[in-house]
Amino acid sequence: MDTEKLLKVALQIGTALSAEKDYNKLFNLIINKSMEITACDAGTLYVVNGDVLEFKIMKTLSQGVDKGSNGEKIELPPVPMKESNICAYSAIHKAPLNIPDVYESDLFDFSGPKRYDAMTGYHTGSMVAIPLVDNDDRTVGVLQLLNALNEKGEIIPFDKSLEEVIFSLASQTAVAVTNMRYQEELKDQMWSFTEAMAAAIDERTPYNASHTRKVADYCGRLADYINELHDKGETEDFFTPNRKEQLVMGALLHDIGKLVIPLSVMNKATRLAGHEKELESRLGSLKLKLKIRFLEGKMDEATYEAEAKKVDEALAVAFEANGVGFINDELNARLTKSLNDTVETDDGVEALFTEEEKKCMSIIKGTLTAEERGIMESHVVITKKILDKVHFNSYFKNSPKWAAMHHELMNGRGYPNHLTAEDLPLDARIMTVADICDALLATDRPYKKPIPKEKAFAIMYDMADKGDIEKRLVDYLKECLDRIPAEAAPLSN
Repeated sequence: MDTEKLLKVALQIGTALSAEKDYNKLFNLIINKSMEITACDAGTLYVVNGDVLEFKIMKTLSQGVDKGSNGEKIELPPVPMKESNICAYSAIHKAPLNIPDVYESDLFDFSGPKRYDAMTGYHTGSMVAIPLVDNDDRTVGVLQLLNALNEKGEIIPFDKSLEEVIFSLASQTAVAVTNMRYQEELKDQMWSFTEAMAAAIDERTPYNASHTRKVADYCGRLADYINELHDKGETEDFFTPNRKEQLVMGALLHDIGKLVIPLSVMNKATRLAGHEKELESRLGSLKLKLKIRFLEGKMDEATYEAEAKKVDEALAVAFEANGVGFINDELNARLTKSLNDTVETDDGVEALFTEEEKKCMSIIKGTLTAEERGIMESHVVITKKILDKVHFNSYFKNSPKWAAMHHELMNGRGYPNHLTAEDLPLDARIMTVADICDALLATDRPYKKPIPKEKAFAIMYDMADKGDIEKRLVDYLKECLDRIPAEAAPLSN
């Protein structure tokens, strides 16, 4: 190969090496191009793993041998890091080695190649070993080339003038490998942080034990389903592996703000929140006062019975309404009457409920007062504040942004910023639908009973009709859950 062509090929390889992000493609590129430049018959690429060199790729053109090119494991024992072996020596001393003929050399132990020749009929002649040294002066692997050939196909020594070229390409490969490993370590670090935060959220309260992971699973499955539709030409939307990872990570972090929400709010299972005995005791005292007043002749029997009935009805309707998820009109009418009822005792006219109890029992949906709901909703703002303090590299840059949008609705009725459809990317809309779905299907919430999947999706379709969420995403998630039920699915990421 003439100098001009060699320089051109070397530049092309260098550019390709810097752009490649896949280990196998990277290793294949360096071994194939090195064999092409040196016009040799065989090559082996080793990677350093602790104190051994592991076989990564083996190629022999004349015998049609091609192992490891697709990432499959090569079942050969690794090479110990001993100086008697040429590849290990090259790795240890970070130096290229050029042996014109292994049968004429006693510099290293070549018993391995000789045994291989005896078993296969192959003849190992010339050999070079080139270390892959990164910019931190660490050896990450070794490239071994065998049997340089002339134009007649005869084995000749490797051209020493090419050693520097191959060594340069090998070093570029090592740098690329190291950079890829750094990126993987950064990703692993971010995922470990995310897993730790998700575990902290889930462990803090019993009802949140699986919520974050189910939301993440739904998000991952929706991304996969959208890609299926894209492949069929049914949608232009598409999730690259990076985009899907960002979505799943955002889902795992979406409730991180709940770490600072008081458990008295998060775990509030009933409207009276554990104060049921206080209400029962006080109403019992009122009945006792009424009884005393009747026995002292200050109240006739009919009046006593009517007043006592008020107290009994108040206690019954309060306990009936205390734990239900939604108070319907009929129950609300009875409850409102009791909340406004009073009785007359020797202490004067007394209300059956305190002002705090009235406030709690006036909640139509759920168990939280307006003040408590505000505290609960603040978890989204806190999520953003916490995640703003974390450095997300470019690979995960969208995860915190989407996590902070999971309670926004397309018609602007969500919170905290009342964003509308044009402000909400598909990824944030997916997270919202996933979050709502699990909230409806959850079997471990203290303030509501689980509902069937059909009813949950009926509620979600009603929300879609109102413009809260995107209907097609509800369709997609329903299809995903029809395929694999939530409880049977592993986390998709």
